[in-house]
Amino acid sequence: MSSTIASTDQTDALTEQVTAAHGAGRPLAIKAGGSKAFLGERVDTRNHEALDITGHRGIVSYEPGELVVTARAGTPLAEIEAALDAEGQRLAFEPPYYGSQATLGGTIAAGVSGPARPYAGAARDFVLGAKIINGRGQVLRFGGEVMKNVAGYDLSRLMAGSFGTLGVLLEISLKVLPRPRTQATRVFEHNAEQALAAFSSWAARPWPVSGAYWEAGTTHLRLSGATSSVKAACEALGGEALDDDVTFWRGVREHERALFTDAARGDLWRMSCAPAAPLADLPGELALDWGGAQRWRVTDAPADAVRAAARLHGGHATLYRGEAQPRGQALPDALLAAHRRLKNAMDPAGILNPGRLFPEG
Repeated sequence: MSSTIASTDQTDALTEQVTAAHGAGRPLAIKAGGSKAFLGERVDTRNHEALDITGHRGIVSYEPGELVVTARAGTPLAEIEAALDAEGQRLAFEPPYYGSQATLGGTIAAGVSGPARPYAGAARDFVLGAKIINGRGQVLRFGGEVMKNVAGYDLSRLMAGSFGTLGVLLEISLKVLPRPRTQATRVFEHNAEQALAAFSSWAARPWPVSGAYWEAGTTHLRLSGATSSVKAACEALGGEALDDDVTFWRGVREHERALFTDAARGDLWRMSCAPAAPLADLPGELALDWGGAQRWRVTDAPADAVRAAARLHGGHATLYRGEAQPRGQALPDALLAAHRRLKNAMDPAGILNPGRLFPEG
């Protein structure tokens, strides 16, 4: 059986399952590699029917000259990145795997991006098109497979970070970029306030910055691009060179550093705010990523205190490790109402991953 026929069979089977669930009002739990299962709200799925997309996999098309790859949602992320690497290209938003079973669909549904996000763009910025099954069991296609095709572009982007609540991802088309010719990381000794000031200063310079991270008194600044540009920036910056920066940045991206893995230290919170926002007055450990826009807090402070600290400077907080409920921060009523209207339009019976993006009720 050809891959095209197999894909058609998979699509038909998934569509039939969603259609039946819609008719019965039966909730579905969309599953693939499970590497992002810890993200989003905690949902009791014991009475949910599993919708497994793992078998719906494979690269549909890849045109290196057009900088576009289209793949099925169940395709392992490693398979896609290997194909891109062979052509000297990459996923510029540097997606975290959070596990060897990471798939393209789970990555886009969770909307996760790595250290390069402020400088290259977020996952949603690279989505050119998507093919989905909505909550009625209808197969819909949005956007296209070329960068100039913007029809339906915004609706494709909405799939990023929706946690499968708006539709079952079948295929995703992504813009890809050439791999940088040169990469280097400079290391500095700073306290947290000095790091924020340095991030702000560096952002104003014409340097090819691709990562800015601070933890435990040490700032790491990554530069990626043309050899001459990286060399000139390194000479202007000073600091110390980091020999194995690939391993370091993988540890940041994949949460392999002790700050992220040691549960005994406390709850792990992701606080998103303006890069220059003052530091929150909270106990525990701190790491600064995305040039100060993404702040990781390991703390035993109450959830309400963490969320209040984030709101104080116009940000929000999301729990990555811990038991507090809800895990995310409540939206303003008007924005939440808009989300619910969209959910009702795409999934009127509320069967797709109910409660995963926002708590039910």
